[in-house]
Amino acid sequence: MFTRTALFIATNLAVLFVLNLLITIFGLNQPGMSWTPMLIMVGVIGFAGSFISLLMSKTMAKRSAGARVIIDPSNDTERWLINTVSLQAEKAGIGMPEVAIFDSPAPNAFATGANKNSSLLAVSTGLLEAMTKDEVEAVLAHEVSHVANGDMVTLSLIQGVVNTFVIVLAQIISSLVDRRQGGGYNSSGYGFGRGMGYRATYMISQLILGFLATLIVRWFSRWREYRADAGGASLSSTAKMVAALEKLQSLQRPAQNFPHTCKHWGLMAAC
Repeated sequence: MFTRTALFIATNLAVLFVLNLLITIFGLNQPGMSWTPMLIMVGVIGFAGSFISLLMSKTMAKRSAGARVIIDPSNDTERWLINTVSLQAEKAGIGMPEVAIFDSPAPNAFATGANKNSSLLAVSTGLLEAMTKDEVEAVLAHEVSHVANGDMVTLSLIQGVVNTFVIVLAQIISSLVDRRQGGGYNSSGYGFGRGMGYRATYMISQLILGFLATLIVRWFSRWREYRADAGGASLSSTAKMVAALEKLQSLQRPAQNFPHTCKHWGLMAAC
């Protein structure tokens, strides 16, 4: 936990340093204005938003999906799920996750949580109905691997970085346009003569940069998915993982399939 906290602080400082360097390079440090308060504020908002979402992810997932946590297994399937996840968690060196089931005809699963020793792993009823136990075991191993790799925290960190860059770079681009149009600044660094050119540029910059940021996050997410596939294969077996992936491909529901989509109710969850 200490290492991740140190990484979080170091990343924040590095992002603020790089952005401040960009402001200096573009000559936006005008007399009577300061970008520092804005950079700090944006940095805090950019990172805090992602991590607050992460901290709330378990609660949000349970409510949004209607996931029922298995406390006292009531049938053989629930007992098998608990035992399988327990064995995989022990093998991966993490605490036992909460195991839940949610009603959905689509074969799906997700893991979420801010701490690898206090996570949530949920599977859909559609997954349990459509797949054999060996295939479900591979899916569970994939999710446990996400938790063990700390993917939820990693993606939150990446999201925080890109959030900060999008906001500040849009501000920098808009300020450059505004300076060419003769806009001015007050003592706090905010413009007092900014017109439609600045506002339009800021909105367009936000849209373009936001789209590019989404591509970056998806690229990292996809890379972590492949890593979780490898980890899942080691926790179950390569044959079981291959069988699970082939089964999901045969179901021909790419928008809902595990493991290469990650849109679980807008949460910072690994799938």
